[in-house]
Amino acid sequence: MFVPLDALSENQQPVVRVDQMTVVRRRVVLRNISFAVPMGSVTGLLGPSGSGKTTLIRTIVGLQARASGTVEVLGLPAGSASLRREVGYVSQAPSVYPDVTVRENLRYFASVLGLRGEPRAQAVRRVLSDVDLTALAGTVVGRLSGGERSRVSLAVAFLGTPRLLVLDEPTVGLDPVLRRDLWALFGRQARHGTTVLVSSHVMDEADRCDRLLLLREGRLLAAGDRGELLARTGTVRAEDAFLRLVEAPHSLEAG
Repeated sequence: MFVPLDALSENQQPVVRVDQMTVVRRRVVLRNISFAVPMGSVTGLLGPSGSGKTTLIRTIVGLQARASGTVEVLGLPAGSASLRREVGYVSQAPSVYPDVTVRENLRYFASVLGLRGEPRAQAVRRVLSDVDLTALAGTVVGRLSGGERSRVSLAVAFLGTPRLLVLDEPTVGLDPVLRRDLWALFGRQARHGTTVLVSSHVMDEADRCDRLLLLREGRLLAAGDRGELLARTGTVRAEDAFLRLVEAPHSLEAG
């Protein structure tokens, strides 16, 4: 059962607004989902594997056609052509060219964004440093490990200045130090005005987020400020809050 938490205040403009959205393929994958994501936040989409996180993310970036209800990004229908330069998206599968180097991939995608000359070189150096790939810049992508290739895709998303970053489990398979550094990077992006929506099935990552969307079996258990969620459930960790919502949802609805 969905437990609503805080509503957005008047000065919190929603970057993402989803209202009564349902996705049906051979079965109902997402059922009656509603939430809003405010500007400049790090919002974590948390839930176990198979809960519908990737489908929800694909709907937000306009890649999921069979969705009813309302899904808006920056005030426009999800997937609108004018959003292509406003939204950075990183899927679970690396989306870079395997037969050229890391640097060549980044130079190409920077050119697609309209960067040339020294601005392109600066952007490439910046993102290589951000995702800890400077030492591998001259390596052909096909020779990298899966985790390293995922970081190249993440670097591509950071090349421009997207207003919304949508990241589907970007820290899977990474060592704890790099995971920590990437979450710090997400926080810096948000402080500079970029809204970050990031999914994970690792519940301890929820405690690095400003806001949470807790998903289970295609249903949204809770959406809102992390601190309020913990207070509402009487817990100190997001994982415990999730378990409390699963085990005793009705006791929290009226609170």
